[in-house]
Amino acid sequence: MQQLSHSLTRPLAASLLVAWCALSGAQAQEPDKPKLDVIYVPTPQEVVDRMLDMAQVKGDDFVMDLGCGDGRNVITAAKMYGTRGFGVDIDPARIKEANENAEKAGVKDKVEFRVQNLFDTKIGDASVLTMYLLSTINLKLRPRILDEMKPGSRIVSHAFDMGDWKPDQRDQVGYRNVYFWVVPAKVEGRWNVKTEEGRSYVLDLKQKFQEVEGTASMDGKALSLREVTLRGPDIRFVVDMGDGRSSTFTGRVDGNMMRATPGQGTSGPESGKGWQATRA
Repeated sequence: MQQLSHSLTRPLAASLLVAWCALSGAQAQEPDKPKLDVIYVPTPQEVVDRMLDMAQVKGDDFVMDLGCGDGRNVITAAKMYGTRGFGVDIDPARIKEANENAEKAGVKDKVEFRVQNLFDTKIGDASVLTMYLLSTINLKLRPRILDEMKPGSRIVSHAFDMGDWKPDQRDQVGYRNVYFWVVPAKVEGRWNVKTEEGRSYVLDLKQKFQEVEGTASMDGKALSLREVTLRGPDIRFVVDMGDGRSSTFTGRVDGNMMRATPGQGTSGPESGKGWQATRA
């Protein structure tokens, strides 16, 4: 029995040795093949279409795809909406394919593809960012998305989320998840609010991505601050005066300033009046 076992082991070992040598030879023949963080799997076209629809892509957008593969996100956006686009991939074979596809689609003048590491890619100019990566990669990119991209920029991801940054919208195409976010303005801190009626408020805001809460006061008296909503640079909040009256403020954040949205401003006792706020 022992002899039979050894006789069976020898051909198995020989087969394994041949397989190992073949694999080593193949690796030796491809010394320049890039190490991929994410295995290339193309996004189905119906998912691409839904991603761009959720991002509300328009002709004046600049669409960027990190890990662009064969370029279909950027090419579809250029073909359907007339947008400019830029895609990066670390695999030269994918970039070659993307350029060929752009040529076939007749959008070569609108898009650019580059062999480049997505972590080395500047993303601040993109108004729409598309991704089909992994959650771990998304989380590494998240701080840069929040710091470098302009408030109101849109992010759409096939299959993978960004941890505790809740999506503004989630949809499914068949069994595939699509996630959508709007980059929020940075509003955490103290703000001094003045209205055209001469009222002054102090807001103390706490922020977790697009979720904002806080307190309000006027002349040292605590007021109730509620219904704070933030979508990109657009903010809305309600201040209760404590006497049964309340004012709703609608405006836009611009760095260390907030200003009333033209034509809206406030509602309530100061209805139709403008307002502005500065970060303390």
